[in-house]
Amino acid sequence: MTIHSMTGYAALDRDLGTVRLALELKSVNGRFLDLNFRCAEELRFLEMPLREKLAVAIGRGKVDCRLYLQPNAAATPQLAPNFALVQQLATLEGQVREVLGSAAPLSVAEVLRWPGVLASEAISPERLQTECLALLDTVLAEFLASRAREGARLAEVLRERAARMRAGVAQVEPLVPAAIADYTERLATKLREAVAALDEERIRQEVGVFAAKIDVAEELARLVTHLNEVERVLAKGGAVGKRLDFLMQELNREANTLASKSVSAAVTAIALELKLLIEQMREQVQNLE
Repeated sequence: MTIHSMTGYAALDRDLGTVRLALELKSVNGRFLDLNFRCAEELRFLEMPLREKLAVAIGRGKVDCRLYLQPNAAATPQLAPNFALVQQLATLEGQVREVLGSAAPLSVAEVLRWPGVLASEAISPERLQTECLALLDTVLAEFLASRAREGARLAEVLRERAARMRAGVAQVEPLVPAAIADYTERLATKLREAVAALDEERIRQEVGVFAAKIDVAEELARLVTHLNEVERVLAKGGAVGKRLDFLMQELNREANTLASKSVSAAVTAIALELKLLIEQMREQVQNLE
């Protein structure tokens, strides 16, 4: 399944003759689906059907939908007389002339200038809804495609960071025996200086306590497990944002423990690098649906 970013944009318009119907969709990250509409009052009745279609297609994010009509400069207005109103004017003129026989008759120019006689061709609400839903299908497809392209880029960044983390974890394991060996040598030297006879049993006890204290095998195993899960989630696709956010928390917890148990500068440097990579991944995950 495709991984979608919560960041996307698409905008198109549709020629309706004397006007153009324009629709714009843009989104940023958000914890839930938040749909905001901006449209003219004459188009307000279209909000509900648009909202229903968007809610089905989009899982998460703050989405702004802008819908408006704009004059079509290239179109010649199609004017049509309101013959019902013309007939009313003719009837009224006849009634007035019965009383005022000397009154001048209405001219064609006067009739055409009468308010409401001439009007541009109106677009019915039914046609507006049909055209708007058809336009939404096209805009929504481009909008989702833009979120998919951004999601693919973010997934690649996450995979690259996860690979670097895996390499860092692999470097830690051989450093722990070296740290124990160094501690053993330093401890033996101190004991030799403190007592005449070297107490091997005391050294083994001290080394055992030290080895248990700095043992990070469990943390390394958990880090590898969490990285495996990150890669599995990315490979599966779909709505991965919340799952990956949880995994970032778990990875950060293990990296903190690794740093706290570190007794070598090399392990500390790797733990800090892991924390930096996790933070970079967390920032990207916040944008995934």
